[in-house]
Amino acid sequence: MSRKDFGAKPFSYPQPVWIIGTYDENGKPNAMNAAWGGISEMNEISVCLSVDHKTCKNFEKTRAFTISMADADHVAACDFVGMASGNKDEDKFAKAGFTATKSPNVNAPIINELAVCMECKVKSFDHDSCILKGEIVNVSVDEAALTDGKVDVSKVKPITFDPFNNAYHVVGEKVGDAWGSGKALL
Repeated sequence: MSRKDFGAKPFSYPQPVWIIGTYDENGKPNAMNAAWGGISEMNEISVCLSVDHKTCKNFEKTRAFTISMADADHVAACDFVGMASGNKDEDKFAKAGFTATKSPNVNAPIINELAVCMECKVKSFDHDSCILKGEIVNVSVDEAALTDGKVDVSKVKPITFDPFNNAYHVVGEKVGDAWGSGKALL
């Protein structure tokens, strides 16, 4: 097998496309697109965010944020909130076509148009490393994305970021069962 080197880069698959929602000091919702993150403990999420984002200023004041999974049906809106700056465009949330419901668990907006939402409290935000750590206090899912009471990935249609090609891809095809497919090799 022949391999090609790409150097030390943050290239991996899959990279989630998360839309981070916050309220500003006046209760106005803001959202940004983030792809460099993951689950770091059972109820903890970690995301790398540049300190100068409006979102960071907001969650440092409110101590809360939401993370909604971007989806195929809203790819343009989700991409837009990553391109537009909340520091320059106070209406980017509305321009994206998003509406919000206040989370009953944290002081942050649930984006109504995106089916899966993690509601989080800020645990820490390190300005030097740019690492935000949040405590996941609840995960809520729009009932339209359920089949027989379970989350249906074909209805959620989450997208991932392809850093090799600057593209988004939809997740969905089942190829096996976790803690099951490997049993044949035991």
